[in-house]
Amino acid sequence: MNGFWRTLPSPIIGLAPMDGVTDAAFRLTVALHARPDITFTEFTSVGDICFGAEGRMESLLYDPRERPIIAQLYGKDPALFYRAAHVVCELGFDGLDINMGCPSRNVASSGSGAALIKTPELAHEIIRAARQGIADWTAGQTLKAAGLKDGKVAMVEQMKAKASPALSNRRPIPVSVKTRLGYDRIVIDEWVTHLLAERPAAITVHGRTLEQMYRGAADWEAIARAAALARETGTRLLGNGDLVSMTDVVRRIRESGVDGVLVGRGTLGAPWFFSGNDAARQACAGTAPTLSTDTVSRAKRFEAMLQHARLFEEVMGARFPRMRKHLAWYCKGFPHAAALRAQMVRASSSADVERIVREFCETAMLSVTAPVPAALAAACD
Repeated sequence: MNGFWRTLPSPIIGLAPMDGVTDAAFRLTVALHARPDITFTEFTSVGDICFGAEGRMESLLYDPRERPIIAQLYGKDPALFYRAAHVVCELGFDGLDINMGCPSRNVASSGSGAALIKTPELAHEIIRAARQGIADWTAGQTLKAAGLKDGKVAMVEQMKAKASPALSNRRPIPVSVKTRLGYDRIVIDEWVTHLLAERPAAITVHGRTLEQMYRGAADWEAIARAAALARETGTRLLGNGDLVSMTDVVRRIRESGVDGVLVGRGTLGAPWFFSGNDAARQACAGTAPTLSTDTVSRAKRFEAMLQHARLFEEVMGARFPRMRKHLAWYCKGFPHAAALRAQMVRASSSADVERIVREFCETAMLSVTAPVPAALAAACD
Protein backbone atom coordinates (compact mmCIF):
# COMPACT_ATOMS: atom_id res chain seq x y z
CA MET A 1 0.00 0.00 0.00
CA ASN A 2 2.18 2.86 -1.26
CA GLY A 3 -0.61 5.37 -1.91
CA PHE A 4 0.51 8.77 -3.10
CA TRP A 5 4.22 7.81 -2.90
CA ARG A 6 4.00 6.24 -6.35
CA THR A 7 2.57 9.43 -7.85
CA LEU A 8 5.26 11.80 -6.59
CA PRO A 9 7.69 13.33 -9.09
CA SER A 10 11.05 11.64 -9.45
CA PRO A 11 13.40 12.24 -7.80
CA ILE A 12 11.46 13.37 -4.73
CA ILE A 13 12.69 16.55 -3.01
CA GLY A 14 10.88 17.06 0.28
CA LEU A 15 10.98 18.83 3.63
CA ALA A 16 12.58 16.80 6.42
CA PRO A 17 10.99 16.63 9.88
CA MET A 18 12.98 18.66 12.43
CA ASP A 19 12.06 18.68 16.10
CA GLY A 20 11.43 22.21 17.33
CA VAL A 21 11.63 23.60 13.80
CA THR A 22 9.03 22.21 11.40
CA ASP A 23 6.00 23.40 13.34
CA ALA A 24 2.74 24.34 11.63
CA ALA A 25 3.78 27.96 11.05
CA PHE A 26 7.13 27.05 9.48
CA ARG A 27 5.63 24.37 7.24
CA LEU A 28 2.89 26.70 6.01
CA THR A 29 5.42 29.46 5.31
CA VAL A 30 7.42 26.99 3.22
CA ALA A 31 4.29 25.80 1.40
CA LEU A 32 3.26 29.36 0.55
CA HIS A 33 6.67 30.20 -0.94
CA ALA A 34 7.57 26.96 -2.74
CA ARG A 35 5.79 23.77 -1.81
CA PRO A 36 8.06 20.73 -1.39
CA ASP A 37 7.12 17.43 -3.02
CA ILE A 38 6.31 16.06 0.43
CA THR A 39 6.17 17.44 3.97
CA PHE A 40 6.55 15.81 7.39
CA THR A 41 5.43 17.11 10.77
CA GLU A 42 7.70 17.26 13.78
CA PHE A 43 7.68 13.92 15.52
CA THR A 44 4.90 13.35 18.05
CA SER A 45 4.87 10.81 20.87
CA VAL A 46 2.28 8.06 20.49
CA GLY A 47 1.82 8.33 24.25
CA ASP A 48 0.92 12.01 23.92
CA ILE A 49 -1.53 11.18 21.13
CA CYS A 50 -3.24 8.52 23.20
CA PHE A 51 -3.09 10.10 26.66
CA GLY A 52 -1.58 13.60 26.54
CA ALA A 53 -3.12 17.04 26.87
CA GLU A 54 -4.19 19.04 23.82
CA GLY A 55 -0.97 21.07 23.79
CA ARG A 56 1.04 17.88 23.31
CA MET A 57 -0.71 17.36 19.95
CA GLU A 58 -0.16 20.77 18.38
CA SER A 59 2.52 19.27 16.13
CA LEU A 60 -0.34 17.51 14.31
CA LEU A 61 -1.97 20.78 13.24
CA TYR A 62 -1.60 21.40 9.52
CA ASP A 63 -2.99 23.37 6.60
CA PRO A 64 -4.28 21.61 3.45
CA ARG A 65 -1.86 23.68 1.36
CA GLU A 66 0.94 21.53 2.81
CA ARG A 67 -0.29 18.34 1.14
CA PRO A 68 0.94 15.72 0.80
CA ILE A 69 1.52 15.94 4.56
CA ILE A 70 2.77 13.03 6.67
CA ALA A 71 2.49 12.73 10.45
CA GLN A 72 5.68 11.44 12.04
CA LEU A 73 5.27 9.46 15.27
CA TYR A 74 7.71 8.00 17.79
CA GLY A 75 7.48 5.54 20.66
CA LYS A 76 8.15 1.91 21.52
CA ASP A 77 4.72 0.43 22.33
CA PRO A 78 3.01 -1.28 19.35
CA ALA A 79 -0.40 -1.01 21.07
CA LEU A 80 -0.04 2.79 21.22
CA PHE A 81 1.03 2.93 17.58
CA TYR A 82 -2.14 0.99 16.75
CA ARG A 83 -4.33 3.59 18.49
CA ALA A 84 -2.31 6.58 17.27
CA ALA A 85 -2.68 5.37 13.67
CA HIS A 86 -6.45 5.80 14.06
CA VAL A 87 -5.94 9.42 15.12
CA VAL A 88 -3.57 10.16 12.22
CA CYS A 89 -6.16 8.79 9.80
CA GLU A 90 -9.02 10.65 11.50
CA LEU A 91 -7.13 13.94 11.16
CA GLY A 92 -6.81 13.41 7.42
CA PHE A 93 -3.06 12.98 7.03
CA ASP A 94 -1.74 11.55 3.77
CA GLY A 95 0.67 9.18 5.45
CA LEU A 96 2.18 7.96 8.73
CA ASP A 97 5.94 7.96 9.27
CA ILE A 98 7.60 6.08 12.13
CA ASN A 99 10.67 7.71 13.64
CA MET A 100 13.42 5.14 14.10
CA GLY A 101 16.23 7.66 13.88
CA CYS A 102 15.99 10.34 16.56
CA PRO A 103 19.37 10.49 18.36
CA SER A 104 18.12 12.44 21.39
CA ARG A 105 19.23 10.75 24.61
CA ASN A 106 15.81 11.34 26.16
CA VAL A 107 14.11 9.55 23.28
CA ALA A 108 16.66 6.80 22.67
CA SER A 109 17.11 5.96 26.36
CA SER A 110 13.43 4.99 26.49
CA GLY A 111 13.89 2.54 23.62
CA SER A 112 12.33 4.82 21.00
CA GLY A 113 13.79 6.62 17.99
CA ALA A 114 17.18 5.32 16.87
CA ALA A 115 17.22 2.84 19.77
CA LEU A 116 14.82 0.69 17.73
CA ILE A 117 17.78 -0.16 15.48
CA LYS A 118 18.95 -2.39 18.36
CA THR A 119 15.55 -4.13 18.64
CA PRO A 120 14.57 -5.08 15.10
CA GLU A 121 11.80 -7.46 16.16
CA LEU A 122 10.11 -4.66 18.10
CA ALA A 123 10.52 -2.42 15.04
CA HIS A 124 8.69 -5.04 12.99
CA GLU A 125 5.87 -5.17 15.56
CA ILE A 126 5.50 -1.40 15.52
CA ILE A 127 5.22 -1.21 11.73
CA ARG A 128 2.64 -4.00 11.72
CA ALA A 129 0.65 -2.39 14.54
CA ALA A 130 0.53 0.97 12.76
CA ARG A 131 -0.53 -0.70 9.54
CA GLN A 132 -3.23 -2.69 11.33
CA GLY A 133 -4.53 0.45 13.00
CA ILE A 134 -4.86 2.09 9.59
CA ALA A 135 -6.62 -0.97 8.18
CA ASP A 136 -9.10 -1.15 11.06
CA TRP A 137 -9.86 2.58 10.86
CA THR A 138 -10.39 2.25 7.11
CA ALA A 139 -12.83 -0.59 7.77
CA GLY A 140 -14.90 1.72 9.97
CA GLN A 141 -13.56 1.27 13.49
CA THR A 142 -14.07 4.32 15.73
CA LEU A 143 -11.47 5.98 17.91
CA LYS A 144 -13.31 4.81 21.01
CA ALA A 145 -13.43 1.23 19.78
CA ALA A 146 -9.67 1.45 19.21
CA GLY A 147 -9.21 2.17 22.92
CA LEU A 148 -9.12 5.96 23.09
CA LYS A 149 -10.90 7.64 26.01
CA ASP A 150 -13.89 9.95 25.49
CA GLY A 151 -11.82 13.04 26.35
CA LYS A 152 -9.21 12.21 23.73
CA VAL A 153 -11.87 11.51 21.11
CA ALA A 154 -13.40 14.92 21.82
CA MET A 155 -9.96 16.51 21.57
CA VAL A 156 -9.41 14.99 18.12
CA GLU A 157 -12.81 16.26 17.00
CA GLN A 158 -11.89 19.76 18.17
CA MET A 159 -8.63 19.61 16.23
CA LYS A 160 -10.51 18.60 13.11
CA ALA A 161 -12.92 21.50 13.59
CA LYS A 162 -10.29 24.20 14.11
CA ALA A 163 -7.99 22.96 11.37
CA SER A 164 -8.89 21.90 7.86
CA PRO A 165 -11.60 19.24 7.62
CA ALA A 166 -10.30 15.72 7.21
CA LEU A 167 -11.24 13.80 4.13
CA SER A 168 -14.72 12.39 4.48
CA ASN A 169 -13.98 8.97 3.00
CA ARG A 170 -12.05 6.35 4.92
CA ARG A 171 -9.03 5.61 2.79
CA PRO A 172 -5.90 3.68 3.76
CA ILE A 173 -2.71 5.69 4.08
CA PRO A 174 0.86 4.44 3.57
CA VAL A 175 3.38 3.76 6.35
CA SER A 176 6.99 4.90 6.01
CA VAL A 177 10.08 4.92 8.26
CA LYS A 178 12.85 7.43 8.96
CA THR A 179 16.04 5.99 10.43
CA ARG A 180 19.84 6.21 10.68
CA LEU A 181 22.85 4.15 9.63
CA GLY A 182 23.08 2.42 12.98
CA TYR A 183 23.26 2.94 16.72
CA ASP A 184 26.96 3.02 17.64
CA ARG A 185 28.27 1.63 14.34
CA ILE A 186 27.11 1.43 10.74
CA VAL A 187 24.79 -1.54 10.22
CA ILE A 188 22.63 -0.08 7.45
CA ASP A 189 22.90 -3.10 5.13
CA GLU A 190 21.49 -5.46 7.75
CA TRP A 191 19.10 -2.92 9.25
CA VAL A 192 17.50 -1.72 6.01
CA THR A 193 17.01 -5.35 5.00
CA HIS A 194 14.99 -5.82 8.21
CA LEU A 195 12.87 -2.79 7.37
CA LEU A 196 12.34 -3.81 3.74
CA ALA A 197 10.87 -7.10 4.95
CA GLU A 198 7.86 -5.08 6.14
CA ARG A 199 7.52 -3.40 2.73
CA PRO A 200 7.04 0.19 3.92
CA ALA A 201 6.10 2.71 1.24
CA ALA A 202 9.35 4.59 1.85
CA ILE A 203 12.44 4.59 4.05
CA THR A 204 14.44 7.75 4.71
CA VAL A 205 18.03 7.20 5.85
CA HIS A 206 19.97 9.92 7.64
CA GLY A 207 23.65 9.40 6.95
CA ARG A 208 24.91 9.20 10.54
CA THR A 209 24.66 6.81 13.47
CA LEU A 210 22.98 7.69 16.76
CA GLU A 211 26.37 8.04 18.44
CA GLN A 212 27.42 10.63 15.85
CA MET A 213 24.34 12.75 16.54
CA TYR A 214 24.94 15.53 13.97
CA ARG A 215 28.73 15.51 14.15
CA GLY A 216 30.98 14.82 11.19
CA ALA A 217 29.86 14.43 7.61
CA ALA A 218 26.87 12.37 6.52
CA ASP A 219 27.96 9.08 4.92
CA TRP A 220 26.29 9.08 1.52
CA GLU A 221 28.17 5.98 0.41
CA ALA A 222 26.31 4.04 3.11
CA ILE A 223 23.05 5.65 1.99
CA ALA A 224 23.85 4.52 -1.57
CA ARG A 225 24.17 0.91 -0.35
CA ALA A 226 20.74 1.17 1.26
CA ALA A 227 19.32 2.55 -1.99
CA ALA A 228 20.76 -0.39 -3.92
CA LEU A 229 19.12 -2.84 -1.51
CA ALA A 230 15.75 -1.10 -1.86
CA ARG A 231 15.83 -0.95 -5.64
CA GLU A 232 13.13 -3.06 -7.29
CA THR A 233 11.40 -3.72 -3.94
CA GLY A 234 8.64 -1.16 -4.38
CA THR A 235 9.92 0.84 -1.38
CA ARG A 236 11.19 4.35 -2.08
CA LEU A 237 14.59 5.02 -0.47
CA LEU A 238 15.32 8.65 0.40
CA GLY A 239 18.56 10.16 1.68
CA ASN A 240 19.03 12.89 4.28
CA GLY A 241 21.99 14.76 5.69
CA ASP A 242 24.13 17.84 4.93
CA LEU A 243 21.94 19.17 2.12
CA VAL A 244 22.23 22.95 2.20
CA SER A 245 21.77 23.82 -1.48
CA MET A 246 20.14 22.46 -4.63
CA THR A 247 23.64 21.73 -5.90
CA ASP A 248 24.07 19.37 -2.93
CA VAL A 249 20.68 17.80 -3.71
CA VAL A 250 21.54 17.08 -7.34
CA ARG A 251 25.02 15.77 -6.54
CA ARG A 252 23.83 13.39 -3.83
CA ILE A 253 20.92 12.04 -5.88
CA ARG A 254 23.19 11.38 -8.85
CA GLU A 255 25.97 9.79 -6.80
CA SER A 256 23.84 7.66 -4.47
CA GLY A 257 21.01 6.52 -6.73
CA VAL A 258 18.37 7.36 -4.09
CA ASP A 259 14.74 7.90 -5.11
CA GLY A 260 14.86 11.33 -3.54
CA VAL A 261 15.98 13.38 -0.57
CA LEU A 262 14.59 15.19 2.44
CA VAL A 263 16.15 18.59 3.07
CA GLY A 264 16.50 20.01 6.57
CA ARG A 265 19.20 22.60 7.20
CA GLY A 266 19.00 24.08 3.71
CA THR A 267 15.48 25.35 4.42
CA LEU A 268 16.31 27.24 7.63
CA GLY A 269 15.61 30.90 6.95
CA ALA A 270 14.94 29.96 3.32
CA PRO A 271 11.29 28.95 2.79
CA TRP A 272 11.76 29.45 -0.96
CA PHE A 273 14.28 26.56 -1.11
CA PHE A 274 11.98 24.21 -3.02
CA SER A 275 11.41 26.69 -5.86
CA GLY A 276 14.40 24.94 -7.43
CA ASN A 277 12.84 21.45 -7.43
CA ASP A 278 11.99 21.31 -11.13
CA ALA A 279 15.38 22.64 -12.19
CA ALA A 280 17.07 20.12 -9.89
CA ARG A 281 15.13 17.26 -11.47
CA GLN A 282 16.21 18.46 -14.91
CA ALA A 283 19.80 18.60 -13.72
CA CYS A 284 19.53 15.06 -12.34
CA ALA A 285 18.27 13.93 -15.76
CA GLY A 286 21.10 15.76 -17.50
CA THR A 287 18.80 18.17 -19.34
CA ALA A 288 19.89 21.25 -17.37
CA PRO A 289 23.70 21.49 -17.15
CA THR A 290 23.77 24.06 -14.34
CA LEU A 291 21.56 25.23 -11.52
CA SER A 292 20.80 28.86 -10.86
CA THR A 293 22.82 30.31 -8.00
CA ASP A 294 20.87 33.57 -7.81
CA THR A 295 20.98 35.02 -4.32
CA VAL A 296 17.80 36.05 -2.57
CA SER A 297 17.42 39.78 -2.06
CA ARG A 298 17.23 41.29 1.38
CA ALA A 299 13.75 42.56 0.53
CA LYS A 300 12.55 39.02 -0.18
CA ARG A 301 14.14 37.76 3.03
CA PHE A 302 12.43 40.45 5.07
CA GLU A 303 9.05 39.84 3.45
CA ALA A 304 9.30 36.12 4.19
CA MET A 305 10.46 36.78 7.75
CA LEU A 306 7.55 39.14 8.45
CA GLN A 307 5.05 36.74 6.93
CA HIS A 308 6.47 33.87 9.00
CA ALA A 309 6.33 35.93 12.21
CA ARG A 310 2.69 36.84 11.67
CA LEU A 311 1.79 33.23 10.83
CA PHE A 312 3.55 32.06 13.97
CA GLU A 313 1.41 34.33 16.13
CA GLU A 314 -1.72 33.28 14.29
CA VAL A 315 -1.07 29.54 14.36
CA MET A 316 1.10 28.97 17.42
CA GLY A 317 -0.20 31.62 19.81
CA ALA A 318 1.72 33.80 22.24
CA ARG A 319 4.93 31.72 22.64
CA PHE A 320 6.91 34.05 20.40
CA PRO A 321 10.35 33.30 21.89
CA ARG A 322 10.17 29.99 19.98
CA MET A 323 10.16 32.06 16.78
CA ARG A 324 13.46 33.77 17.52
CA LYS A 325 15.69 31.03 16.14
CA HIS A 326 13.85 31.34 12.82
CA LEU A 327 14.37 35.12 12.81
CA ALA A 328 18.08 34.55 13.34
CA TRP A 329 18.22 32.14 10.39
CA TYR A 330 16.69 34.75 8.09
CA CYS A 331 19.41 37.24 9.03
CA LYS A 332 22.32 35.92 7.03
CA GLY A 333 24.13 36.52 3.78
CA PHE A 334 23.95 40.33 3.56
CA PRO A 335 25.83 43.35 5.01
CA HIS A 336 25.14 44.04 8.69
CA ALA A 337 23.17 40.80 9.06
CA ALA A 338 24.83 40.09 12.41
CA ALA A 339 23.67 43.40 13.85
CA LEU A 340 20.12 42.77 12.64
CA ARG A 341 20.23 39.24 14.04
CA ALA A 342 21.24 40.57 17.45
CA GLN A 343 18.04 42.62 17.52
CA MET A 344 15.80 39.88 16.16
CA VAL A 345 16.69 37.38 18.87
CA ARG A 346 15.14 39.81 21.39
CA ALA A 347 11.89 40.32 19.45
CA SER A 348 8.74 39.44 21.38
CA SER A 349 6.09 39.84 18.67
CA SER A 350 5.56 40.28 14.96
CA ALA A 351 5.13 44.00 15.70
CA ASP A 352 8.71 44.02 17.02
CA VAL A 353 9.88 42.30 13.85
CA GLU A 354 8.09 44.91 11.71
CA ARG A 355 9.65 47.76 13.68
CA ILE A 356 13.17 46.31 13.52
CA VAL A 357 12.91 45.65 9.77
CA ARG A 358 11.46 49.10 9.13
CA GLU A 359 14.32 50.76 10.99
CA PHE A 360 16.85 48.65 9.11
CA CYS A 361 15.19 49.50 5.79
CA GLU A 362 15.23 53.21 6.58
CA THR A 363 18.91 53.07 7.48
CA ALA A 364 19.88 50.98 4.44
CA MET A 365 17.39 52.74 2.09
CA LEU A 366 15.85 49.42 1.03
CA SER A 367 12.49 48.81 -0.60
CA VAL A 368 10.23 46.08 0.74
CA THR A 369 6.96 45.27 -0.99
CA ALA A 370 3.78 43.27 -0.25
CA PRO A 371 2.80 41.19 1.66
CA VAL A 372 4.18 43.39 4.46
CA PRO A 373 1.83 45.85 6.15
CA ALA A 374 1.20 49.05 4.21
CA ALA A 375 2.77 51.20 6.90
CA LEU A 376 5.98 49.22 6.76
CA ALA A 377 6.06 49.19 2.97
CA ALA A 378 5.61 52.96 2.94
CA ALA A 379 8.46 53.43 5.39
CA CYS A 380 10.81 51.27 3.31
CA ASP A 381 9.95 52.68 -0.12
